[in-house]
Amino acid sequence: MKTVCIIGISGKLGQYMTQHCLDRGYAVHGVCRPESTAKLDRFKDRITLFPGRCDDRTVVAQALKGCDGVLTVLVPFGMTEYSTMTALAVLDQADPGARLVFSSGWHITRDGKDRYSLKLKAVVALFGPIGRLFRIGDIDDQVRACDRIFASGRDWTLVRGSDLEEGPSQGLPVWSDHVGDAVIAKNRTRRTDFAAFMVHALTAPDLNRRAPAISAA
Repeated sequence: MKTVCIIGISGKLGQYMTQHCLDRGYAVHGVCRPESTAKLDRFKDRITLFPGRCDDRTVVAQALKGCDGVLTVLVPFGMTEYSTMTALAVLDQADPGARLVFSSGWHITRDGKDRYSLKLKAVVALFGPIGRLFRIGDIDDQVRACDRIFASGRDWTLVRGSDLEEGPSQGLPVWSDHVGDAVIAKNRTRRTDFAAFMVHALTAPDLNRRAPAISAA
């Protein structure tokens, strides 16, 4: 792994992933909205930014050139299929052989075998309609985006994050193929460790074409 592109680099998760990539000696490209570039000022001499929306295929194509790894934050933003179009921009345009790692929440399921708590079911049931009503975001858009990833022939990993919190690292999270397994019962991950797992997945063959659900040990 030499050059990594981070789609959604200006958010908290994106900034943590940037630091982890730089710590590993990777060159970093990044895509974020022009109004968010100032958030990355501390990295500006060490990364290459491509200002634009993450679902803008032209901007994403430019940022992906020469990258052998791609880290994508899937955000169900607005009502314009933002997550789906972001995922497709990466899946369709990343260099052949590039390792693609995407982020989502626990609510995404690949095979229907995840076992969700009543609390998580209630949150999804409540905020899905509210987000669509006020046109804030569409959780179902993230579901559709992940279905596209699962169906693709690319080398992908979808990292499904538990509840996130700030704080110093607690080490690389543990993971399981299914939500509800005892190993991830804690359902809590430091955001910096979520980012570290995303970067780790770039070079982890055992995570290829899998959707690990993660949590602190």
